[in-house]
Order: sequence, then structure tokens, then C-alpha cells
Amino acid sequence: MALSRIALFCHRFSKQQRQLHRPFTTKLENTRILPPNQSKLAHNLITIFTKQPFSPEDPELLRLAPELNTKVVETVLNGFKRWGLAYLFFNWASKQEGYRNDMYAYNAMASILSRARQNASLKTLVADVLNSRCFMSPGALGYFIRCLGNSGLVEEASSVFDRIREMGLCVPNAYTYNCLLEAISKSNSSSVELVETKLKEMRDCGFHFDKFTLTPVLQVYCNTRNSERALSVFNEILSRGWLDEHISTILVVSFCKWGQVDKAFELIEMLEERCIRLNYKTYCVLIHGFVKESQIDKALQLFEKMRRMGMNADIALYDVLIGGLCKRKDLEMALILYLEIKRSGIPPDRGILGKLVCSFSEESELSQITKVIIGDIDPKSVMLLYKSLLEGFIRNDLVHDAYNFVQHLMGNHESDGVSEIIKLLKDYNKAILPDSDSLSIVIDCLVKAKKVDMAVTLLHDIVQNGLTPSLTMFNNIIEGMCKEGRSEESLKFLGKMKDAGVEPSQFTLNCIYGCLAERCDVAGALDLLKKMRFYGFEPWIKHSTFLVKKLCENGRAVDACKYLDDVAGEGFLGHMVAYTAAIDGLIKTEGVDKGLELFKGICANGHCLDVIAYNVLIKALCKASRTTEADNLFNEMVSKGLKPSVATYNSMIDGWCKEGEIDQGMSCLARMYEDEKDPDVITYTSLIHGLCASGRPSEAISRWNEMKGKDCYPSRITFMALIQGLCKCGWSSEALDYFREMEEKEMEPDSAVYLSLISSFLSGENISAGFGIFRDMVHKGIFPVSVDRNYLLAVDAINKFVEDYRTSWYLTCLIKDGRFPIIAAVSRK
Repeated sequence: MALSRIALFCHRFSKQQRQLHRPFTTKLENTRILPPNQSKLAHNLITIFTKQPFSPEDPELLRLAPELNTKVVETVLNGFKRWGLAYLFFNWASKQEGYRNDMYAYNAMASILSRARQNASLKTLVADVLNSRCFMSPGALGYFIRCLGNSGLVEEASSVFDRIREMGLCVPNAYTYNCLLEAISKSNSSSVELVETKLKEMRDCGFHFDKFTLTPVLQVYCNTRNSERALSVFNEILSRGWLDEHISTILVVSFCKWGQVDKAFELIEMLEERCIRLNYKTYCVLIHGFVKESQIDKALQLFEKMRRMGMNADIALYDVLIGGLCKRKDLEMALILYLEIKRSGIPPDRGILGKLVCSFSEESELSQITKVIIGDIDPKSVMLLYKSLLEGFIRNDLVHDAYNFVQHLMGNHESDGVSEIIKLLKDYNKAILPDSDSLSIVIDCLVKAKKVDMAVTLLHDIVQNGLTPSLTMFNNIIEGMCKEGRSEESLKFLGKMKDAGVEPSQFTLNCIYGCLAERCDVAGALDLLKKMRFYGFEPWIKHSTFLVKKLCENGRAVDACKYLDDVAGEGFLGHMVAYTAAIDGLIKTEGVDKGLELFKGICANGHCLDVIAYNVLIKALCKASRTTEADNLFNEMVSKGLKPSVATYNSMIDGWCKEGEIDQGMSCLARMYEDEKDPDVITYTSLIHGLCASGRPSEAISRWNEMKGKDCYPSRITFMALIQGLCKCGWSSEALDYFREMEEKEMEPDSAVYLSLISSFLSGENISAGFGIFRDMVHKGIFPVSVDRNYLLAVDAINKFVEDYRTSWYLTCLIKDGRFPIIAAVSRK
């Protein structure tokens, strides 16, 4: 990753270098001079096309059209300052009767479109050139290809080259081929195959390769990371004595891109021996790349080479190097470079000062920096110094040091421990009061360290020193107070905000509102809502909902409902989440009818309750065996356009099944499928329980298999529902199979499941199977206690086992070991 990022810098620079060091001219070799009458014609055409509004039906334009020739068109095109006007004129001229573009006119337009990066129009121009079938010289074709290459249209450049040659409109020469190779080299996705094909064509035509042939070939191999072939081409250039700065830069940059930094340095040294110097810009780009990838040592070596060659670094290069040294925490070298800047007479800018100050946070480091830069720092640099030092204190958990530093600056702690930085700044009359950002850092730190009282003291001192505290400072302190439950103090602090001329924000008041909600302070919360109304703020839903839920949890559901009424009375719209919490609370404390009454009252007041509110009531009604009422509520919800959730359907299905209305439950399941809702394990558990309770065990097993087929895995409760249900239907053996599967999955059955199996086997007079289950239950210590509703079932089972000679001896041993309650033994007598 690091080397690729260096390569990105190097690649961009390489592209710039190729543009600055073209191996041959791109000027159109057309020195045709217009006679005076044609020069006047060109001037008139430019005037007509530039005046507004332009009309192609202008009589003067129609009069001049017959006089057009390619020399005039080329001159007019080059006379426009905007590419759009040139293209408009070109298209108009191309349509005039008796006029036909030659390659000079096409190239003039191509050059304009290429400079403007109008690739779509350039592609259209390519088609026009081919359709015109105009003859052209190798130089004119080469120029056109270079225009395409400069715009990145390599595919079009290659296609034009081949088509023009095939159509016999031009016989390319070595220059034309070199233009095409250069165009190919400018593409990020350079094609090695295409380059090698064109090189073979050049050989077959008897053209000799020169410096301008091999330079783009080298670039293509470098672009495609083909280091072996790139080095081969470079050595060929070197052996022929063609090596220059541009070619050297291509390979140096590529070595950096490939992560071969050592080879890049070797190449630079070899170039020095041959008296070939990379230019200043090349060195700068390489140094930027090395610094960015934390190769600061290599960057400094290059920097030294530059200076030995007499290149004077500018402030931008010093800025990069000092930034890299600061990042590496090399304070000594950074300061050496800083002093070098000053000796060279270059005024250090604020960016360098900022890097020096912000990159170091230890007081000793900052003292050293301050001594060096003290003469150059301005108020903004002083503030950076404060901020860096304070952030260092905080990072090292030196909260008191940060507090004392600010107090010393404000002149409140003159006696002892004054910072060396403060002394130095005062000696140079550069000690100023900290700004709001610095003070906010300290207050925030104090609050986070749970030193709210110190933060309050600091804020008071800030005001006393004539500084204006910010809203953030007040908010941080109020938030800290509220986290400690100090709602009364936070309310008083609002008065201090007002005295300081700072208006509270929505965050300020909602912090206090949340604290009051936490304490269930209904009266305080209502008073604060009046303040919110005054400022035009909205209470946060989460706080209102929390207060309602907490009141309900404390058995104060009626108070919660009254609070919601009072909130509405203050002009705030009640939120459905809070209303739903109140409904749920009333149901749990006052009963379903009270919850239903509140629900209807909310609807009567024009509020549209959501699916969650309906779910709360539907579930409560179903639990209360009032599933028909729940069904009416379900239909009402659907009629209002609300989509029932899986939880809604689960409540309805469970309600119908528990009331013995299994067919209604199955209808509800069908409706669930129609609504594109997938049943979950809760749905299947209710259905399995209901089907077994209705004497339909085979259907229960079918639903079980359906559930597993949908990758919906049964839970412990599902297993127990099926096992107990099958036992009630007399399917003891099947129930035992599922019981064993449950044990394999390490799900622990409760005593009710064991006793269901035992009772089922005993009812079928299979005492041995029943006794095996009983023995497992006793060994696992799951025997029910006397207050358990299954206790009597266990006693009945024991009595039957005692009466049977095959099992009574075992029970006697268990009784002696105290494995049963005494009542079990008594019942035997």
C-alpha cells in the first residue's frame, strides 16, 4: 500500500514530464498566410459568430459562405477563444455547398477539442475524417493522432491509423508511428501487444528506431509493470547515447512505483555520474511521495542531493519535510530544518509553525519548540500551542495540570508551579488569554473526569476575566450534572447561562429533561416543558417515553396517563411510543379494560396509533381469552392501512389455539402467508400445542416437519409443547422419540415433560417404560416440590410404582436415601 501511494505521486509527475518534454513538435506545420481579402473574410466570420444573438440565417453569413476555403476556416477556428464557438463554426462550414475540409482544417478543430477535453466531439470528428476520405501527409496524420492521445482516446488513435493506411489516404512514416506509440503510452491501460505489433510493422517497413520511438515504448512497459522489458529498452537507449532527463525520470518514477527504492537511488547516482540531472520538480514529487509513505530518511537523502546540485528548496518543500519529521516525532531534525529556513531568509509560514506545535504535546517538547519559534509566532500560533499542550495533559490523564495551566494564564494562580511556556511567552509579551476552543477542551475533560465542580469554578473564572463562555461549555457542565442526578443544580445553572448572555439549545434543556425523567419528577418535567415551549424546542421522545415507562413500572400508570395529557396541554404532540408504553403499563396494573379505554380515547382525539400499540392490546386480549375482541381490533388495524407484523399474527394464532378454536388459528396462518409474512418458531409452537390439544397429533407433527424444512429450528418450549401434546393424545412412543432428540440437543426438559411421559406410559400400562423415565427424572434431581402443580402427578406415579413388585424395591431404596419428599413415602402406607 505504501509503495503504491508513492507510485501515484510519481505517475502523475511522469505524465506532466512527458507533456513538458515532448520529443517532437505538436505544432501543425501549416504556414499558409491569407491574402488581405481572405483575412478580412475570416475577421467578418469571427465577428458574426461571436455576436449575440447568433443566427445561422444571418444574410451577411449567407453572403460570405461561397467564399469559404480551408485556409479561411483554419484561421477562423484559431481565432475563437471558446471551443464551443469554434465547433459551431466548424459544423456550419462543413455543411456549406462547394466547401470541403482538408486535413489542416480537421487538425485545427481536433487541437481545439483536445485542449478542451471534449472527447465526445472528438470521437465524432474521427468519424468525419474517415468519411471525408481526404488525403493527408504523414505529419498531418501524426498530429491528429497526438490530439487523440492527449485526450486519452488511444483506441480511436490506433483505429484511425489503421483505417487511413488501409484506405490509402496516407502512407505513414517513422514520425507517424512515433506519434501513435506516444499516444498509446499515455493510456493507464497501455497495451504491450499493440505496441509490439506497431514496432514489428516499423521493422517490416524498414524504419529505424530512434530515441522518440523507444521513449514511449519504455513508458508502456513501465505502465504495465513489465520491469524486465523496461530495463532492456532503457539499456538500449543508454547504449545508443540517447539517455536524457525525461527518459531517466520515467524509470526513476517506475522504480518508486514498484517499491524498488534502492534501485531508484542507484539510478539517480548513475545519472549524476553521466551529468544527467533530474529537475527540481522531479525531486519535489519524489520527496513528497517518500514522506507520505513515512520514508523520511530517503526523502532527506534526496533533499541533500538537491542541495549539493545547487537547487534551493522553497517553503513548500520544507513544509513537507518538517511535516514528515513531526509525524515521526523527530523534534530535533524538524527544528534544524526550521532554523535552516530562517537562515535562508525564507519567512516560515503558519502551516510549518502549526505542524511543529500540533505534533508534540509533552510540556518539555513544547518548551523546546517555543524557545526556537517564539519570535515568529502570532496569536493563532499561540492558540495552537495552548491547544496542543492541553490535549497532551488530557491524553496523559493530567486533568489538574490542564486546569492549573488555564488558571495561570488567567492570572488566578500566581504563587507556584508556573509553566515554563507561560514564563517564556510573558517574557516576549506573547502570553494571551486562551480562546474558547482551549477552554472548552479543559471543561470537557473535567466533566468526563467527574470533576464537575472544578468545571463550574473554571467557568466562573472565565466570566470574571471578561471572556465569553460558549454554549458548549455550559452544555458540557449541565450534561455532567445531569449524569450525576443533580437536576436542581442544572436548573439553577440555566440562570447563569442567561446572565452570561448565552441562550440554551435543545440539547441543554433535553439533558435536564432526561435527568428529571430519570428521577420520575413529573412536576419538574412539566415545568421544563414550559421552558421548552418558550424557546420553541421539542422534548426528546426517548425521555418522555422513559418517564412514562418508569411511572408504569412503579405502579403509577394512571399518573403516566395524566402526564401525557399534561404534555398535550402544553402544546406538544404526544408520540405513539410514549402512548404505547402507557397502554402497556395500564394493562399490567389496572387490567385490559383500562388499557383499552386509554387506547380508544387516544384514537378519539385524532391520533393514529401504530402497529406496536395494536400489538400490545391484541396480545393482552388474547391472553385474557378474549380473542374475538382481539380479532375485531386486528381487522380495525388492517382497515386503517396498517400492516400486521409477525408478532400480531403470533398473538392471534396463540389466542385461538388456547381457546380451542384451532381452525380459526389455521385460517389466521393462511392469512399470514397471504400477507407474505413467514411464521417463526413462536407461530409453530402455538400451532403444535393447539393441534395436539384438539386431538390432531399427526397434523402437529406435519407442522413440526414443515418448520424444520424452512430452517426454522424448534426451541426448548417447542419441544416441550410437542412432547406433552403427543402424550395427551396417547402417542407415548412418538413423544419419547422427540424427548430423546431434545436430550441430544442438550435442551433440559422440566418436570412437567417427564411427568407427561410417565403418565402417558402408565395410562397405556407400560410401567417399565414409565419407570425408566421416572428414574431419569429422579437421578437428574428434577423431582417437583410440594407447591408445584405437577407434584400430585408425581405422587400418583410413585403410588403405582410402589404397588408393582418390579419397581417397589427400587423406590424403597430411593426413600431410604431421601431422594423423595416424605409425603411420597407416607402415601405408600
